[in-house]
Amino acid sequence: MKALNLYLALSFTVFCLLVFSIPAKADGIVVDKVYHPYVLPFEREFEWRLVSHQTDSGNILAQRLGGGGAINDTMALEGYIVGERDDNGDFGLEAYELELRWQLIEQGKLWADWGALFELEKKHNEDVFEATSGFVIEKEFGITSLTLNAFLVYEWGQDIKNEWESEFRAQYRYRYRSAFQPSIEVYVGEDFVGIGPGFIGLQRFDGQKQLKWEAGFITEISQSEKNHSFRLALEFEF
Repeated sequence: MKALNLYLALSFTVFCLLVFSIPAKADGIVVDKVYHPYVLPFEREFEWRLVSHQTDSGNILAQRLGGGGAINDTMALEGYIVGERDDNGDFGLEAYELELRWQLIEQGKLWADWGALFELEKKHNEDVFEATSGFVIEKEFGITSLTLNAFLVYEWGQDIKNEWESEFRAQYRYRYRSAFQPSIEVYVGEDFVGIGPGFIGLQRFDGQKQLKWEAGFITEISQSEKNHSFRLALEFEF
């Protein structure tokens, strides 16, 4: 167990060094969901996410709608369709996504809980692909939780220049009560460092049914131009 603990710690350290040493040229919106490393056996879910990105040049609105479930005790597979409204006010289908979440370690076994994320995206009506992989880590400190996401992203296709990107997301959450858990969130990408408040809420029903909601308002602090993002998500598990 100690050897596995050390291996995971070294793996994450090396991965973070790779993430922040690769020049990132992120074309999309950096602010999005902060992933947690847990998979519930037999879980099924529907999810809707919205991100509104406001800059001096206008507003970009992106929405995701998807669903999926666990394929075994430690892995969950989900599919999404992505819609986006551009600066001209036109809203349409933007992309398709397939996402695999993998809980690497049983919760509470190590100093932190570990997971991994793998995602493949195809742009609608464009020969553009995007593959994402990375670590998801969560550690509890009393009544608070720290969640870290570190991702490498590779884009390729005939309609885009092949390039690497990197993203880092962090969430420090106060588990005040199940229905209201305030947090501070940090997002890092190319020429972007954003921070702001957020919250998570959870309402449990019979059995494994539960409704989870999230929101956050992130302000970029790395540049003087206007750059705000509002994110909202609803997730129903059953």
